[in-house]
Amino acid sequence: MRLFRRGEIHDVRFLGCERVPFGRQLRGDWLLVGDQEPPLGSHLVTPRRGYLHHGIYVGARKVVHYSGLAHGLRRGPVEEVPFAHFARGQRVLRSDSSSDFGVREIIRRARSRVGEDRYRLLTNNCEHFCEWCLHGTARSFQVEAWLARPRITLRATLRLFVRSPMPSLR
Repeated sequence: MRLFRRGEIHDVRFLGCERVPFGRQLRGDWLLVGDQEPPLGSHLVTPRRGYLHHGIYVGARKVVHYSGLAHGLRRGPVEEVPFAHFARGQRVLRSDSSSDFGVREIIRRARSRVGEDRYRLLTNNCEHFCEWCLHGTARSFQVEAWLARPRITLRATLRLFVRSPMPSLR
């Protein structure tokens, strides 16, 4: 039985969502089906309000992630949490990107940073953490996209705090 199916929609919240904020494609990523486990060392992605949250699957229904601002405005450490805690009731996708390391090394790298508490939104966030685990280089494609499009970033940031429709910033 396949854990993920390419191109199929298994979650009604996913309908019509081919793109995520700032144009990153979801095609090529795999949507988690039911309560089946993703492969060990998988790079998991789940939507949050205004951004995508990233983590590494380490087995036994556990994910290592940089909790960052997940607990409100106070920053949090790298932690190993139950899959359901990571997902927060949202759909979870497994990134289809390759890795420079084997599964054991990815998991070892992720767990080696558990307890680290040096979260920085622009330079050391959950995506930086996952990219480091998978490729050895900390990088955030979301941050790069935000910095390349300051108007969109400002509008998205304002929407996090103001729930009413925002006028165009043009």
